[in-house]
Amino acid sequence: MKKNIALVTGGFTGESVISYKSAENVRNNLDSALFNVYTIDITEKDWTYTDSAGVVSSIDRSDFSIRQSGQTIRFDKVFLCIHGSPGEDGRLPAYFELIGLPYTGCSSAVASLTMNKYHTVLIAGAQGIPTSKSYLALKGETPDMDKIRQLKFPVFIKPNDQGSSIAMSKVNEPDHAAILAALEKGFAVSSQVLIESYIPGREFTIGVMRDATGTVISLPMTEIILKKGREMFDFEAKYNGETAEITPAEATPEMTERVAEVGKKVYKALGCSGIVRIDFIWHATEHQPYLLEVNTIPGQTKESLVPKQVAAKGWTLKDFYTELLLAK
Repeated sequence: MKKNIALVTGGFTGESVISYKSAENVRNNLDSALFNVYTIDITEKDWTYTDSAGVVSSIDRSDFSIRQSGQTIRFDKVFLCIHGSPGEDGRLPAYFELIGLPYTGCSSAVASLTMNKYHTVLIAGAQGIPTSKSYLALKGETPDMDKIRQLKFPVFIKPNDQGSSIAMSKVNEPDHAAILAALEKGFAVSSQVLIESYIPGREFTIGVMRDATGTVISLPMTEIILKKGREMFDFEAKYNGETAEITPAEATPEMTERVAEVGKKVYKALGCSGIVRIDFIWHATEHQPYLLEVNTIPGQTKESLVPKQVAAKGWTLKDFYTELLLAK
């Protein structure tokens, strides 16, 4: 018997536009022989399902069911496709846990933790994983400029709990006005802003997942190379084609093996599940990967990195998504 899958998309942030594209690509590649797929749009205004005839139904939030043609449709599992809040920050996973509905991805506790970049690197650092030196600025409080100036410049300044590198800035010198301007840009979308020292080296990102057997495996990693004139991998660079993304990365076997090894270590240390994408900088002089951040609901658009890594591994997206839905 085919399983009913709720493909959940939308969200409360500017990342919703990417969530809709991700959901479209996932839906087009889910195995119709195994799954009945219902795309659910979650916004701050409403939770709805629109059928093929254009009829809109509201979701019964007591059990996340829908009524269609006089019948109640309940779901066997949720495929989470919301980047940012309320999917990636743990709020929606917590709801599904409360009502006992299985879903793809990390638990609410892990999602909430990894959405906080500062807490993520603190835990990773405690496990011996190299991370950048950083400072956390809080909205409404005067930042400690002496501590900030002690960081190695240039620095990256970004919201501590947002994805897709939204409102990110690079400050090359410890200039008071430039730092405050970058902080204000971050505070426009978050109450916490992270300031991180620049790490010289190559940027790699790798998909890590637990397969249907429970084994933690990695996908072929991608190298991200900024096009000339770009200084950082921000929202515009990600989605406006201003980077070169090489999958699999042109790296030595030792580099490839080490990033995969550390990626799986991060995955286990944080208690991740499902597919996550972990970003690293390969330090130019220390020759080891430094953790940047963990993305618990990575993009699934045609242009996204994980689908490209899936293809590089020789899998089809249909098989990949089936693996995610069958994994426990």
